[in-house]
Amino acid sequence: MKKRSFIISFMLIVLLLASLMGVTTKDIVNKVNLGLDLQGGFEVLYQVEPLEKGDKIDDTAVKSAAKTLESRVNVLGVSEPVIQVEEGNRIRVQLAGVEDQNEARKLLSTQAHLTIRDVNDKALLTGKDLVEGGASQSFDENGNPMVSLKLKDSNKFGEVTKEISEKTPPENMMVIWMDFKEGEDSFMEESQKEDPKYVSAANVSEPIQSSDVMISGGFEGEEGLMRAKNIAALLNSGSLPVELDEIYSTSVGAQFGEQALEKTVIAGALGVLAVFIFMLIFYRIPGLIAVITLSTYIYLTLVAFNLIGGVLTLPGIAALILGVGMAVDANIIMYERIKDEIRIGRSVKQAYKKGSAQSLWTIVDANITTIIAALVLFFFGTSSVKGFATMLLISILLSFVTSVFLTRLLLSLLVKSNYLNKKFRFFGVRPSMRHELSEGKDIHDLTTAWDRYDFVQYMKKFFTLSGLIILTGLIILTVFKLNLGIDFTSGTRIDVASDETIKTEHIEKSLNDLKIDDGDVTLSQDKTRATIQVKDDLDQEKISEVKDKFNKAYGQEPNVSTVSPVIGKELVKNAILSLLIASIGIIIYATIRFEWRMALPSVIALLHDAFIIIAMFSILRLEVDITFIAAVLTIIGYSINDTIVTFDRVRENLRKFKVIKSSEEIDLIVNRSLRQTLTRSINTVVTVIFVVVLLVFFGADSIFNFSVALFIGLISGVYSSVFIAVQLWAILKKQQLKKSEGQLVVYEEKSKDDEKILV
Repeated sequence: MKKRSFIISFMLIVLLLASLMGVTTKDIVNKVNLGLDLQGGFEVLYQVEPLEKGDKIDDTAVKSAAKTLESRVNVLGVSEPVIQVEEGNRIRVQLAGVEDQNEARKLLSTQAHLTIRDVNDKALLTGKDLVEGGASQSFDENGNPMVSLKLKDSNKFGEVTKEISEKTPPENMMVIWMDFKEGEDSFMEESQKEDPKYVSAANVSEPIQSSDVMISGGFEGEEGLMRAKNIAALLNSGSLPVELDEIYSTSVGAQFGEQALEKTVIAGALGVLAVFIFMLIFYRIPGLIAVITLSTYIYLTLVAFNLIGGVLTLPGIAALILGVGMAVDANIIMYERIKDEIRIGRSVKQAYKKGSAQSLWTIVDANITTIIAALVLFFFGTSSVKGFATMLLISILLSFVTSVFLTRLLLSLLVKSNYLNKKFRFFGVRPSMRHELSEGKDIHDLTTAWDRYDFVQYMKKFFTLSGLIILTGLIILTVFKLNLGIDFTSGTRIDVASDETIKTEHIEKSLNDLKIDDGDVTLSQDKTRATIQVKDDLDQEKISEVKDKFNKAYGQEPNVSTVSPVIGKELVKNAILSLLIASIGIIIYATIRFEWRMALPSVIALLHDAFIIIAMFSILRLEVDITFIAAVLTIIGYSINDTIVTFDRVRENLRKFKVIKSSEEIDLIVNRSLRQTLTRSINTVVTVIFVVVLLVFFGADSIFNFSVALFIGLISGVYSSVFIAVQLWAILKKQQLKKSEGQLVVYEEKSKDDEKILV
């Protein structure tokens, strides 16, 4: 008898979820904070240095500087600026969506030390003579912008103007400077330039006895008005108590951001759609439930990301999409187990109950090992990688919640309704594949599509193949080395885009005009984009010139990223440290949950995968940047995920023996475990590859290398789990058997409900 109440409950839950997502998704998506790479803007990392030799930098000085920067940023009208004090006396500033990046950069780094000087650069008045907060932007009688200042002592200003007025032209000029540098700046030199560094130079014909100073001239048009406002804001925010040395920066033009967002979202949507279709075809009714839970997962991930105030970047979108793969994997593990239980003759209800229970800890183990890699990324990554790690962590947690709890809830309602009774085809099981329960078959006795393959027999060939790949990779790395990006070598990267064809000679001419030497130019296949690598990390003034030059030439503001040698070395150190800590964490967890003979091969396999990615990048001459490290650590998570699932089945098969008496029994366990889990491994990697391939071909150019690294790693991850990790375990287990004099107790039965692996 069908219980309609369960069907009605199922339909109501699905309808409720669909209605909730349909009504609120647009609003939630609009509330997502987009990062620099998706809406344009810039990020800069300052090293805080003392103004004068001998001064010490303490936390108070750094926090005071950060507060000054914050007050300046507020003038720009940037929504939700990020200003963070970091270890090592550093301040990171992120301004997404800022319109005039050059002006914003000047506003931030200016010391705001105002001085009034004569034409011979002698200081007559300084910022100490100004009334704090007394600067304002106003207009003269002709409606032109100007800056008004208030002085503490009108008599002192009268004496200064009296001294200047008594000089003969052209020396009777009062020059107002911002951040005048002794020994570098000169009025005589700057006055010859079209755009002089000083703020204003005015003739003084008679003494001025007033506490008000009006700075006018040089503020024409919209640009001049903004400059006047910024000067007033700088003076009111106070001068910086320290020197800010720019050691890292990246800027993204608004058009670059919009195009990257559109491309990546479309690629991701197509990838997720491909996953949905695959699940529906391969798993039928459970596949439909997977589509519902995966849609819910994406929705909840965006909700959670908004709640914590996260900033979505391109790698973050990739992490969200890759989380679909984690969610799919959890579904596939359970569905494959239910299919096996149906095949040995259990009813749908019995198969569901047994399959869901048996698969739970496998899913937990697989997710925790991936979380370890994500946590390492979060604590050791830079801002963009940290954003990726944040999204990855949220994705893993919510994929677990939706794939375990929501999937089980929906599937249990359908099972309890009795609607699926004897409808085994709805689970992808044909009648010819099913046994009767009376036959006493166990899931370990079931035939698989891989039974004709003896994986252990070809163990040496697999090891030889991996050895050849690693040896070839070492030779290639020795000869060609890695194509390291500026993240690791330091320097400047300039990305130029145009609606028309870009010619290399035009780029090189522009670099010559800018007096930039050794610029390495690479054009995209369609020749509408160019990447320029410069060995030196350009300063703020030169970056401003670069952006203006290419903006005028191609109609789009270029992306410019600079990395100092200090940051480059730190990134290399953190990358190595991240891999080391992730490996140790996974070894410890796998040892606790399994045994060290499983933990060690797992880590060897993931290091194998990491090296394969590195070697392939050397062969293909693809650039290695900071997102490459994120990709490698993500693959470590996926690789260990796949290996843990396989070892979980190995452990389960061990229980059938309790005592191992020969090497042949170890070989049998290995072959049986691989045959039983290989379909799941392939299905999982295929679903993720759907997404990654679409990101490679249709995603933003800035995550192309990231996506390629994921693709290589996913293929290598399945290979290492099947042909490296489990095979190494077999060798270690045979050595243990040999030492135990031909009889190895691996499993001892304590009671019917309490069993323990002795490792």
